[in-house]
Amino acid sequence: MSDWHDLGVRAGTIVRAQPNAGARDPAYRLWIDFGPLGELQSSAKITDRYAADELVGTQVIAVTGLPPMKVGGFRSDVLVLGVLTPAGVVLLRPDRTVVSGGEVA
Repeated sequence: MSDWHDLGVRAGTIVRAQPNAGARDPAYRLWIDFGPLGELQSSAKITDRYAADELVGTQVIAVTGLPPMKVGGFRSDVLVLGVLTPAGVVLLRPDRTVVSGGEVA
């Protein structure tokens, strides 16, 4: 378990996305550039509103500093944040381009 001091909320840029065939519910495997933190991975249930190819280059907000876990056989390092809606998750993302790895204030 992480100490809360290790946790952060940061902006990252999705560099690769593909279906996570091993997940129980439809999800994507995401590789996200967090600048100085490097490229981290996440499995995200965002298939209702987003196509994998349109996610590449998208900036997202994620919780960092979590212990890695396996989701459908895929290592997930961060938790990508979004808002639950009846039509699926809507990603939280900056409205302007920001530096990858930037801390959310």
